[in-house]
Amino acid sequence: MAIKIYTKTGDDGTTSLIGGTKVPKSHLRIEAYGTVDELNSYIGLCRDLLTDDQGKNTLLEVQDRLFTIGSSLACDPIKEPKMRIPDLKETDVELLEKEIDRMNGSIPPMKNFILPGGHITLSQLHIARCVCRRAERCSVRLELESLEVEAIIIKYLNRLSDYLFVLSRYTGQQLNVGEIPWKPRV
Repeated sequence: MAIKIYTKTGDDGTTSLIGGTKVPKSHLRIEAYGTVDELNSYIGLCRDLLTDDQGKNTLLEVQDRLFTIGSSLACDPIKEPKMRIPDLKETDVELLEKEIDRMNGSIPPMKNFILPGGHITLSQLHIARCVCRRAERCSVRLELESLEVEAIIIKYLNRLSDYLFVLSRYTGQQLNVGEIPWKPRV
């Protein structure tokens, strides 16, 4: 027998964190892990658009880490120490940094700000970068409200947005798509 996807328990505008604590669906914690879920979906789209195997593999790793982040954010921080929630590690941040350095080694230095666009894949990578920045802001807001966010989550999201920016530049070079420099009006 198939399990029903709807439970009707959220019809009153509340949901349960991992651990059972009920909160409104507008709670900062729900906003944070919902944004991470949105980011994960965008990353999946970007992975489907990439032609570079290394980029695809890295984005698959990123999606796994985003599930880890989402489960941490979805957990009641008071109850989390008693649960077996996967952990994010410093090596996860280091992987992104190594990939950024690898790609930066084969693209020209930036001489001006660039506008997102020029190819559908680049545009989608930039949208993912923006959603990542929003996920980071949500996580910072949670931390500022003393709602306990592990510092490594904020660090990872920060580095991930950098990675997505460099990946868009690297992918543009692979696709032979010129960057669109921002030329401010004066």
